[in-house]
Amino acid sequence: MKTLVTGIGELVTNDPAQAHHADPGDRLGVLRDAALLVEDGRIAWAGSGSEAPAADAETEVVDAGGRAVIPGFVDSHNHLVFAGDRTEEFAARMSGQAYSAGGIRTTMNATRAASEAELEANLVMLVDQARRQGTTTVEIKTGYGLTKEDELRALDIIARHTDEVTLLAAHVVPPEYAGDPDAYVDLVINEIIPAAGQAKWIDVFCDRGAFTPEQTERILAAGKAAGLLPRLHANQLQHGEGMALAARTGCYSADHATHATDEDLAALAASGTVATLLPGAEFSTRAVYPDARRFVAAGVELALATDCNPGSSFTNSMPFCLAVAVRDMHFTPAQALHAATAGGARALGRTDVGHLSAGARADFAILAAPSYVQLMYRPGVPLVDRVFRGGEEVR
Repeated sequence: MKTLVTGIGELVTNDPAQAHHADPGDRLGVLRDAALLVEDGRIAWAGSGSEAPAADAETEVVDAGGRAVIPGFVDSHNHLVFAGDRTEEFAARMSGQAYSAGGIRTTMNATRAASEAELEANLVMLVDQARRQGTTTVEIKTGYGLTKEDELRALDIIARHTDEVTLLAAHVVPPEYAGDPDAYVDLVINEIIPAAGQAKWIDVFCDRGAFTPEQTERILAAGKAAGLLPRLHANQLQHGEGMALAARTGCYSADHATHATDEDLAALAASGTVATLLPGAEFSTRAVYPDARRFVAAGVELALATDCNPGSSFTNSMPFCLAVAVRDMHFTPAQALHAATAGGARALGRTDVGHLSAGARADFAILAAPSYVQLMYRPGVPLVDRVFRGGEEVR
């Protein structure tokens, strides 16, 4: 099957070699008056509309009508297997109470009590909401069951909806192990990780109220020995060893990175570890936003993700996160879009998504706007008009 998208006013390819006007600082590879050919779910060609291949009888032609086309968002950090509601906790924070990791236990109790069907229905609803806003690749973590049975149940649910399956059994220490956290670490290492065949990733929340650097390193090592790829929640609540540990242990990404020293940034840049910034979390907890300019100046690769979860960032809107990132994290619009697409792909070790070069999976969104900049310029306005995943329209 072939689809030819014509009449594209602005095409973001994330391939600088494609750009009409080469700019060493431009990573978006923007084409004007462009077209895009999709064959069998992949990008077959992208270029000037005047040079577009002719459509034959088997080609579906989609006229973008002068609107912008961007790669589908790659949302590389999500917690979608949960039950319950934490509206009151949000209201309390907005009334001046501080956020801490302890609220996770509230969701844990509701998640353990929920049926598998209830958990999956909620996940499907959230993934569908995200897709309608342009997200075509989504990573999803466990972490609200915190027993072997509940964590493995979550893995089964996640694996039915994405390839990016993350075991986050080390989210917090559950209350039944409060008096002996190392015993829970042993459970994760000796029982949960060996049974986590559905998982691709191993993740740990290394921060105040969660896991120590020593515990974190043990869990990451066990996950890697089992064939899982490492990533890390690091330095969200305070400065600690998380970011340096992520760099030292070869993590694909260090997520949150809210409290980062120059030494942390240098370590990430040297290791190639992506810093995944999560503006929804700072927005919802009223924490200080990290300054993207520091990361860029240090040579750190950046990703943006929603961190959709019921406690500290209950949004699955990548356009919203882009607007906050530009307004409060000092991303440029181009940097924000790149981080939300190609940056997210790199955080997931993916080369087939996050860009619209020949051979990439045909994941893209047609905007109801002439430029991608309007995603940040017009916050809260539903500008994602049509979404294609693997060449098939999903919205």
